[in-house]
Amino acid sequence: MRITVLAGGIGAARFLRGLLAYRPEADISVIGNTGDDLTLYGLRVSPDLDTVMYTLGGGNDEAKGWGRADETWNALAELQAYASTPWWFGLGDRDIGTHLVRTALLSEGRSLSEVTTALTARWQLPVHLIPMTDQRVETHVTVEDPDAPEGRRRLHFQEYWVRHHAELPVVDIEFDGIDRAAPAPGVLDAIAAADVLLLPPSNPVVSIGPILGVPGVREAVLAASAPVVGLSPIVGGAPVRGMADKLLPAIGVDTSAAGVARHFGARLHGGLLDGWLVDEQDAAAVPDVEELGIAARAVPLLMSDVDAAAAMARAALDLAEVVRR
Repeated sequence: MRITVLAGGIGAARFLRGLLAYRPEADISVIGNTGDDLTLYGLRVSPDLDTVMYTLGGGNDEAKGWGRADETWNALAELQAYASTPWWFGLGDRDIGTHLVRTALLSEGRSLSEVTTALTARWQLPVHLIPMTDQRVETHVTVEDPDAPEGRRRLHFQEYWVRHHAELPVVDIEFDGIDRAAPAPGVLDAIAAADVLLLPPSNPVVSIGPILGVPGVREAVLAASAPVVGLSPIVGGAPVRGMADKLLPAIGVDTSAAGVARHFGARLHGGLLDGWLVDEQDAAAVPDVEELGIAARAVPLLMSDVDAAAAMARAALDLAEVVRR
């Protein structure tokens, strides 16, 4: 079975681990979000790609869900001692090694997809990890800030999330460079060749949104013969992790399992979804989702361990078979 997954960060990485536990023989392609990418101290950082790489490669910090295991922070301490900025972004010593290699290879003229292949070779990943685009795309948010001119200012998404802990009200979200981007080599092929397309429980705005925003990607999903099944990142009216509840209102989407399903839309009516899984806490949303033309099921969606994530993957693939066209 060929499975293609549109993936964000921690939630997607943990879901992928469950998917691999359930279907270890599957040929899995992962189209990774690069809208979170940024440059710090001259280093090019790809947080979502690295989270998937470290998690599936066995080098992830399990307690935090991101970064390297057995990390040290000597370089960051030195940066802070020099009063350098942006000190708020925690680059650990081991993690810096990854960013040094990425930056060096990019400076030699290699594309991000080529660099990602080179980086993942070390970790012997059981999936094909492909960045959504080789062009630079960065997510920025405009926030309300009473101390800023005109009461608003524009921040890179990572500064909003890491430095300000998503506490500033968001009024706009933009993907800089998205209009000039093109799908990275392999992205459209992975979508077209898939037997199943999955949207894991990732942030629908800043994890899945940029991938679908790359010109040609949404159209490829719509044209694919494979069923598209998503898993709600909202459980009981709140995100399991992250700040989706702070971002969904900024794009006019209700923070609920049904609200996110409505945002993605039914393929039957020109949207993306054939099937949608909601958590058992949100079972009452199933009829609302099905009224949209999307097959829905209520199952446990809390990834407490690999077995729980594997059960979610099984439920998603089972629903894909039900809705297969």
